[in-house]
Amino acid sequence: MTITEKILCEHTDLKEVHPGILINARVDIALGNDITAPIAIAAFRKAGGRNVFDRNKVVLVPDHFTPNKDIDSAEQCKVVREFARDQEITHYFEVGEAGIEHALLPEQGIVLPGDLVVGADSHTCTYGALGAFATGVGSTDLAAAMLTGEVWFRVPDTMKIVFQGKLGKWVSGKDLILHVIGTIGVDGARYKAMEFTGETVETLGMADRLTIANMVIEAGAKNGIFVPDEVTRAYVQMRAKRPYRFYTSDPDAMYADVLNIDVSSIEPQVAFPHLPSNVRGISQVGDVQIDQVIIGSCTNGRIEDLRIAAGILKSRKSASHVRLIIVPATREIYRMALKEGLMEIFIDANAVISPPSCGACLGGHMGVLANGEKAVATTNRNFIGRMGHPGSEVYLAGPAVAAASAVLGRIAGPEELIGNRGRGAGVGG
Repeated sequence: MTITEKILCEHTDLKEVHPGILINARVDIALGNDITAPIAIAAFRKAGGRNVFDRNKVVLVPDHFTPNKDIDSAEQCKVVREFARDQEITHYFEVGEAGIEHALLPEQGIVLPGDLVVGADSHTCTYGALGAFATGVGSTDLAAAMLTGEVWFRVPDTMKIVFQGKLGKWVSGKDLILHVIGTIGVDGARYKAMEFTGETVETLGMADRLTIANMVIEAGAKNGIFVPDEVTRAYVQMRAKRPYRFYTSDPDAMYADVLNIDVSSIEPQVAFPHLPSNVRGISQVGDVQIDQVIIGSCTNGRIEDLRIAAGILKSRKSASHVRLIIVPATREIYRMALKEGLMEIFIDANAVISPPSCGACLGGHMGVLANGEKAVATTNRNFIGRMGHPGSEVYLAGPAVAAASAVLGRIAGPEELIGNRGRGAGVGG
C-alpha cells in the first residue's frame, strides 16, 4: 500500500484498503474556523448532538475575519466561541493567541505524523507535509466528525511526483508546486493523493514541504503527502505532546501516475490570473505593473518566508505606488520576526504589518483590491474576485518574487535587485 492507503487503513478495522473502496475512518483531528464552524455547529445541534466525540480532538480557530471586521463576522466568531466554552474544547484559540489555522496546528504540535485529519477548509491538506492524511471536508461532514469521530471516504488513487536535481537560486517550494500545477492543470490530480518524493525532497525544509502540500488542492487532489524523514522528526519531536507514527509506502505500492521533474530547470514561477495553473517562469513575465504585494498566508507566512522577503527588502523601500502588506501566519512567527529585526526592515520598506489573519487572502479585509488593481501575492488562489473586485487581478508567487516586485513596482525576480547571492541573503548581516 501507499502511505496514504496505510494511514487510512490504520484508522479503520480493515486489514487493507485499495483505491475506489468506501470506508468509514476514525479521525484524530477535526478542524473548523470562523466561517465553516458555525454551519457545522448548527448541523451538529440539528442532529441532536450534545457533546463532541472528544474535546481534545476538535480544534476551532477563528482566523478568517479576525480581528472581526464587521457585525456579521463578530456574530460568527461568537457562535464558535460559545460552542468552544460549552464543549470545553481544549484547542480553541482566541484572537490574541491564534494564527492562521494551517500554520498554527503544525507549529503547536496538534497535528502529527500518521494522523487522519479533516478540516472544513480546503487547505487542510497542508498537514500532509508531516506525513499525515489531511483533507478538506464540508461543514456537514465536520459536524458528523464532531458528533461521531468518524468520516467516510473513497480511498483515492495516488499520483507520485518525483523531484530530482538541485534547486536553482531563489527557487522554493512555492515554485515547485506552481510548476507542478502548471504542468498537470487544476484538475490534473482530481481526487488523487499526491505523494512527493525524490532526492530533492530530502533537501527541502518543513516550510517548503508545508507550502507544497498546502497547494495540492489547486490541482484537484484529495490530499498531498510526504513520507516522513529526519527533517520531519526534527520538526515534530520538540512539539509533539502525544505519540505519533511514521508511515512509508511499500516498494511495490501501485501508483495511478508517476511524474518525474528535474527541478534544476525550474526558475521562480508566477501564476497569472485567473488560475493557479496559468504559470510562467519569471523570465517570461514581461512588464506587469502592480498596485499591491501581500507576503503571508497559510502558504507562505512562515518565518522562513519572512526571512527571504526581509533579505530582499533590507535597505530598500517598496515603490511609491505599491502597497506592501506583511502577514505573519501566527503569533509565534510574529514574535520571531520581531526578535530577528525583520519587522524593522519591513517598516523601513514602508510595509504595513497585519496581525495573523486569512483576511487578505480571501478578499475579506486587510487588503481588498479595487477594480482594475493588480496584486502579487504569496497566497494560493487567484480566481476572479478572490481578493476583492471581480475586475482585479492576482498573481501568485513565492516570497522572493513578491518582495522584489514590491520594490520595483512590477512583477520581477530578485536577481534584478540582488543577483544570485542566494535565498535570504542580507538578513542578519
